[in-house]
Amino acid sequence: MSDKSEQFTPSEIMRVITELLDAGTTAVVVTVIEHPQLVGAKLLLDDQARFLGTLGSADIDSFVREHAAKFLESREEIRSYRGKELSAPDQFTDSLFLFERIRPEAQLVICGAGHVGASLGVFARLAGYRVTLIDDREEFLTPERFSNHDVQLLLADNWTDAVRQAVGNGRGVSLAVVTRGHNEDEQCMRAAITTNPDYIGLIGSKRRTSIVINRLREAGATEEQLNRIRAPIGLDIGAVTPEEVALSILAEIICERRGGSGGSMSAWRRKS
Repeated sequence: MSDKSEQFTPSEIMRVITELLDAGTTAVVVTVIEHPQLVGAKLLLDDQARFLGTLGSADIDSFVREHAAKFLESREEIRSYRGKELSAPDQFTDSLFLFERIRPEAQLVICGAGHVGASLGVFARLAGYRVTLIDDREEFLTPERFSNHDVQLLLADNWTDAVRQAVGNGRGVSLAVVTRGHNEDEQCMRAAITTNPDYIGLIGSKRRTSIVINRLREAGATEEQLNRIRAPIGLDIGAVTPEEVALSILAEIICERRGGSGGSMSAWRRKS
């Protein structure tokens, strides 16, 4: 996609959106939905600041691109703005703009197909995630375990290679490492920090996760890479059973993706 300030038909815009999604790129489409002459005009801006389309003039395009970039930095999916809310140029103060986030399908890669990993895969599918479940034990990856859920099963001859294959470029991907031991954890995490998924979480006690993180540090991982790791994984909901642990993990993944706080929705009622 190159920088072009010219009108594109809806089908042309959709073709570019499909290409962006296939490439794992996040973008925002701005559409004029109220204006005397420009209803339906679209401008597309991606996360590399490349744009396509026009809303009628170089001035308004530059103005809208600035706000589209801010919208991309937020966690909002869709929102409409009056021009006056954005301090738009005079001829656009009464116009209505629709901002829509375009991003790849949410994907969850799970390392470890034990009780927690299997439950997490099922819950994530119910929440709309595309799920890949990795393990090096073939007996844990039988289709019968997931007969009612479309979970991709990946047998790992090598954990590191399997993670890299599943995560790809990392865009739109969350990675949950819930394997059975330190060595497996470390192999997965070595791949995780180089593939740069949107979310990385590691199960285990503070002691166990600290061991893995220290090994990564000794192997040359940067502090910036290590600080992205959620370890121990999940929100503190007092989880005990594998299913409860899986729910706590999925809750944190959704919280991170949507920009939530992880707090109680009713906390405001109890403030003095």
